[in-house]
Amino acid sequence: MNKNSQKRAWQRMLSGRRLDLLAPSPMDIDINDIARGLACVARWNGQTTGEHAFSVAEHSLMVADICVDILPTIAPELELMALLHDAAEYVIGDMISPFKNALGFDYRQFEQKLEMAIHISFGLPAKPTDLQKKLIKQADLACAYYEATQLAGFSVAEANKFFDTPQNLSKTIVSTLKNIHPLSVKQAEANFLRRFHQINQAMQAV
Repeated sequence: MNKNSQKRAWQRMLSGRRLDLLAPSPMDIDINDIARGLACVARWNGQTTGEHAFSVAEHSLMVADICVDILPTIAPELELMALLHDAAEYVIGDMISPFKNALGFDYRQFEQKLEMAIHISFGLPAKPTDLQKKLIKQADLACAYYEATQLAGFSVAEANKFFDTPQNLSKTIVSTLKNIHPLSVKQAEANFLRRFHQINQAMQAV
């Protein structure tokens, strides 16, 4: 068979693993691959201010922080779900919502398979409950609101229209969200890994 006619559906990771994109296995998931990938993926298709792109890794850390702010008694398991809520993007990239909508349901099924493999790999339920998803979504939208107004050029009026004004956040977390500073790839990767290991240790202690 001509090698040019062979369609490859797996990706080699820096860890040496081969991730089958059509049937992802939890055994082929590595947190170092995820951290590196997310630190290199830009939110908002790179259309943000600052010396560095605002990465999915940094966004994920902020979403986890917001979840803790909303629910101070959060279980480590749920905090880890929040940190990993966009982890599939280390393979598929951060597609903006309009493009996801254009691709339709098949894309979402592909994304869900990968999300399930990631969850299982780190000892989480394959799918979050509706309540867990609701909290993470609330935090995700709150983060997007402040990213939009602080980094992506949205006016407050535009952000209120598309994302809704975040509610019930502490003054401390709001102050942090109003002072977002995009990090370098190296720093975002290191921060993501540090948070993952902190949460993982807390999970093991439960």
